[in-house]
Amino acid sequence: MKLILNNVTKSFDKKQVIRGASFEFEQGYIYGLLGRNGAGKTTLFNLINEDLIADGGTISIQEDNGTTRPADYEDIGYVLSTPIVPDFLTGRELLKFFTDINKDKIKDLKDADEYFDLVDIKKEDRDRLIKDYSHGMKNKMMLLLTIISNPPFWLLDEPLTSFDVVVANEMKELLKSLKKDRTIIFSTHIMELALSLCDKIVLLKGGKLELLEPGEMSREDFENYIIEVLKDEYDNGTANDATTATEEPKA
Repeated sequence: MKLILNNVTKSFDKKQVIRGASFEFEQGYIYGLLGRNGAGKTTLFNLINEDLIADGGTISIQEDNGTTRPADYEDIGYVLSTPIVPDFLTGRELLKFFTDINKDKIKDLKDADEYFDLVDIKKEDRDRLIKDYSHGMKNKMMLLLTIISNPPFWLLDEPLTSFDVVVANEMKELLKSLKKDRTIIFSTHIMELALSLCDKIVLLKGGKLELLEPGEMSREDFENYIIEVLKDEYDNGTANDATTATEEPKA
C-alpha cells in the first residue's frame, strides 16, 4: 500500500506554499519530513488529512493489488504538534469513549490499562482529568488513539519535542516496533532525531518534496550538509513565509 502525492499545490492569498509536491510513501517505513520553519510541513499534513483542500494535484492510496483510490479519513492518523484532546474527560474516560464509538473497527481490542502501559502513562494519571495533563502526556494520548484506531498511514507533527530524553527514546522504540504494516511520516526540524528514528528522509524545500539518497543520510557532516541545502533555499528566495505555512487545521 502506498500514499501517493501527485503535483499537489496550495496557496494562501497570493503566496504559493506547496508548489507541485509529488512523492510515493511506501508501507513499512518511517519517513522523516525535514524542512525549515515555515517550509509548509504542517500545511502538507493538513492537505493529506483533508483539513485543507489542495488547489491542484491529487492525494491517493494505491492498494497492494495496484488499484488506486482517493485517500479516506479512515486511512490517516494525525498527531498534531499541539494536542487537541477533551480536557473535561479523564484519560480512562477518553479511551472508553473512543473505543466504544470505534469498537466495530478496532481489531484485537485490549483493556484500557494495557493501552496505558503501551505509552507509559502512569497508573496515578489514568483517572485524572486531561486538563491537568502535561503537554507531553496529551501528546501520548493522541498517539495512543492513533495506535488503537490503527490506520495504515500516520502523520506525526513534531510529537516528541515535548518529551524528556528518556520518554522520547521510549517513544522512538515504540514507533520502530509499529512500522511494519504502516507508513509513518514524521515531521521534525531536529536532524539528530530524524537520523536516529527514520528509515528515509524527505526534504520539503521550495514547496516540493525531495528524497535524500542513502549516501547523503550517512554523511559524517549530515547536519551541516542539510543546513547548507535548506539555507540555499532561503538564499535563493524560494522559501515559504512562515505565517502561511503553519495554517491551523479546521476544528
